[in-house]
This record gives sequence, C-alpha cells and structure tokens, in this order.
Amino acid sequence: MTARLDRLRAALSGLGCDSFFSFAPPSNEYLSGFRGTTSAIVVTPAEAVFLCDFRYTEQARDQVHGYEIREVDGNIETRAAELLTALGAQKTAFDATVLSVHQRDLITRAYHGELDSQPTLMAGLRMVKDASEIERLRAASALAEEVLADLIPDLVPGVQERQFAAKLIYELTRRGAQGPSFDPIVLFGERSSLPHGMPGERALKEGDIILIDFGCIRQSYCSDLTRTFAFGTIPGAWFEEIYQVTLQAQLAGLAALRAGTPSKDVDAASRNIISDAGYGDRFGHGLGHGVGLEIHEAPRLNKQSDAVLEAGMAVTVEPGIYLPGKGGVRIEDLVIVTEGGCEVLTKLPKELRVLGT
Repeated sequence: MTARLDRLRAALSGLGCDSFFSFAPPSNEYLSGFRGTTSAIVVTPAEAVFLCDFRYTEQARDQVHGYEIREVDGNIETRAAELLTALGAQKTAFDATVLSVHQRDLITRAYHGELDSQPTLMAGLRMVKDASEIERLRAASALAEEVLADLIPDLVPGVQERQFAAKLIYELTRRGAQGPSFDPIVLFGERSSLPHGMPGERALKEGDIILIDFGCIRQSYCSDLTRTFAFGTIPGAWFEEIYQVTLQAQLAGLAALRAGTPSKDVDAASRNIISDAGYGDRFGHGLGHGVGLEIHEAPRLNKQSDAVLEAGMAVTVEPGIYLPGKGGVRIEDLVIVTEGGCEVLTKLPKELRVLGT
C-alpha cells in the first residue's frame, strides 16, 4: 500500500493537485486493502486518512495499511470534505465517473477548495497489475474453469438456462469464491445470438448451441471466460462456419497482443478476419476490456481506444458473431500482456466441442 500511495502522490503532483478523495470501493481497496462497501480515503502529501463508520471500524483495523483510521458519524461525504478543509487542501483530485451528483453536492457544501475531476487517475494506476494481483487473477480464472469443467455433465436435455447459471454460482461460492464476477450468461439455441442475454427458462435440447460467459471473484480479483458448444448434434454448416471464423479471429487477437501495441490494432486484428468472412456487421462490440478488482476496467480493446498496451495489463480477448433468430458464438480468454506477447490464463480448450455425445 505504501508503494501505491507513493504512485498516487506522484501522479497528484504531476496534475498540480495537493489532495485526493475517493468513496469508490474498488479504488479504496486498491489503495488501502479495505474490502467493505462504505468508506472514504483522503490523501495529501503528508496525510493518508481512512474514514469509516462504526460498522467497519474493526474490519478496517484488520485490513487497512498505511493510513490513519478514523471512525466518523453522520454523512461520510461531509466528513471527508470537512477533513479536506481542515488539512488545508487547495486543489483536490477525484474521479467524477464514480461520484454521484448528490455526493458532489455534499462535498462542495463542506469543502471550499477547487475540485479537479481526473477520470483516468485511478484507472491509470490500476491498469498495470503487479505480481500479487496477477496471482489472484490466475486463481480466479482457474477456479472458474474448474467449476465449468466439472458441471458440463449437468448440461442435459431439459435443464433450463437459469438453472445451470444457478449451479455455476453455487459451485463457485462453495469452492471458495466470494461470488460471481457478474451475473452468468447462459444461453441455449437461438438465444445465443444475444451478446449479453439474461438466462431464462429456455430448456436445453438436441441440436442447441450453448453459450456460457461467466467468472468469479477470488481474493477480490475477477475472472472472465466464454465458451460456446453444440449439444448432441451441430446445428448446421452455418454454425461450424461462424465458429471457425470466431476461433480464428480470437487466435489472431491473441497473436497481436504485446506491450507497445495500440489496443485498437489488436481489435482490428480480430475484427478484420470476421469482416473478411462477411460477418463484420454481426460483431458489434469491442474485442475486450481490462479485468482486475472490477470485471470491466481500463484498458479497452475497441476501435475507439487510444490505449497502448503495457506489460502487466490484464485484458480479455472475446470476438463473437451473432445471427438473430439462429444463434451466436463467442470465445473469450483472460490474458496478461507481456513484453513479447501474452500469457493466456484461460486453459479450457477452444476447439468446437459437441456435448452430450
């Protein structure tokens, strides 16, 4: 935490700010170690103060390192603003993307210095993962893969999407996860064309596509993977075609990953294969996103991104093709960017697999 505070203070100095505050749980955990839902962090060149109410004081004493811990009553935003004023803060950086209008109003009533919105400050600090973070990402990825591999025999005729999604969540938590990193996406048949469809009552039957996108949180860090299968029989030649195109696009994206590469170029490496096959209009989302304490972090791998990849970044590579009324394919791995390429954390095979045979 000392090293992270040093990096934050150096960044603040470069921005011409003399202070920082945060109420965001992921950023507060990154900077202090605290895993609770309600807290405030106030940092100046000389002070690092962690604020919480009575509910979290004991927990904070166990988890928070490098901060003076203060238990406060009343509105935590007001208390943080009062502290900034008492410390003589003149220009305070904060992240407006994770601050509500109401919270900002509370801050401005009690703090009379200048507020400076820096939406990329914490995202920039968190983008490159250290060795301990990468180990946690590996553990979360391994647990999710283990659960999916063990539950594949439960994909039998008649099981509903939401039933299988519930089994994923139960097994993840039973085996040590804090929970899923997002609500699992489990889609059968024609519903697999919904990129972020919600599991429903659709029952599995012969000839269905199975699309499963899920992950877990382990030691606060997230995992994310997607695999697509056929059940019983392959739906048709059209499915084999889009599966192979998606697989080749995914492999091309992985091959393009390395430190120093613009993320939009990695997106293009995958997207061009899908476009050249005639399915460009059926791949409408970005190729991937950063993963860490949150399931969606910087950097983004898409056509608009200005990010340049650095060693230690954790990103997904997840191209897809979606044909409304017929079905879809998405293949996703979680990877760590390295100087010469990438380390693929996701180990489950990606070749087309027909389950239930």
